[in-house]
Amino acid sequence: MASATQFINCRQCVSGALVCSPLTIDSNGRIIPNTPLPENTQTIDLKNAIVSPGFLELQINGALGFHFAHYGEPTTYQAGVQKLAQYLPKTGVTGFCPTVPTVSSSVFKQVLPFLKPEDIAYSASVLGAHVEGPFLAPSKKGAHDAANMHIPASSSLENIYGEENLKDSIRVLTLAPELPGALEHIEKLTKEYDVKVSMGHSAADFQQGKEGMKAGANLITHTFNAMNPLHHREPGLPGLLSDPSPPYFSLIADAIHLHPRVVGIAYRSSPSRCILITDSIELSGLPDGIYPGHAQIPFNQLKEGNKVTIENTNTLIGTCIGLDECVRNLMAWAEIPVQEAVRCVTENVALALGLKDRGKLEVGRRGDFVVLDYEGVVKETWILGKKIAAGV
Repeated sequence: MASATQFINCRQCVSGALVCSPLTIDSNGRIIPNTPLPENTQTIDLKNAIVSPGFLELQINGALGFHFAHYGEPTTYQAGVQKLAQYLPKTGVTGFCPTVPTVSSSVFKQVLPFLKPEDIAYSASVLGAHVEGPFLAPSKKGAHDAANMHIPASSSLENIYGEENLKDSIRVLTLAPELPGALEHIEKLTKEYDVKVSMGHSAADFQQGKEGMKAGANLITHTFNAMNPLHHREPGLPGLLSDPSPPYFSLIADAIHLHPRVVGIAYRSSPSRCILITDSIELSGLPDGIYPGHAQIPFNQLKEGNKVTIENTNTLIGTCIGLDECVRNLMAWAEIPVQEAVRCVTENVALALGLKDRGKLEVGRRGDFVVLDYEGVVKETWILGKKIAAGV
């Protein structure tokens, strides 16, 4: 058995540049120095391919018919999480934050114990949950259930999510910073629970966004969607993108949620803070057609390509785009090469979440990487130095 594997003839994506260098991964799946090589090191020739760190998905609601907010019983739910973890590497994803939108406290407490950070064999890692609610502005609820929304000042974090879930499962939490008590929740989340706070589904003005950042928020959720627009007299949350110390900000680059030019403008405002997300729903990965609704969307759903609407209406339910397609869209819309675009699904995400073990191809980090062509098409995905999937 080889003690290590050295990948040669590859061009690594490093901070927006292509660096010609071998990549060496030991038998434990960790990146090690290229010299000296351990005995019995095997060599794999990547034939001048582009190599990116494994993609990291900050916001995904489901795929293949499974939704993280829909709980039946433990065995079925766990199987759904594992099914997604096995599927996502086909799109280059090696780690993801399962996202739970606004649901009742009882549902949060049912599902969150199954969404703790976890490495699943031959699959993408669960990075911990992204809870998107219930502390959201009802006027910016989007597809969220306003009946389950709460005001921070009148609902404790522990009562909503459970103290153990705050400690063990939740990695990111989206809230509206202008709500009464929100700033206190932000401070508690960041200081006591080490949870990253993202501002979204919010009617906040620019100053309220600044106050959210001062309290500890470091992200904006699906920028421009479910928030006040960028206005020349009141820039709102989008105005923070050009701050001297801007927050990280996520974009849904699907040409459904955002116009391509808006994606390009946002990226250009701060490339080192831009994060691409799919925010995809449970019909992602399924054929086009009509699908039954559920508790959140009690109507038939029509899937046409990446777009899902309520049948016989133009009402948007969500998108089914893959993260690899988001990368290719950013390349086209911002007119940038693949090595610049992948920052928005790798190191920017790792920096936003404080992840030290992934997101960059550095010694000591996980040997998770994606083999790409110049157009951003995923050819292979490797996790801990093992080939897991070929591209879709």
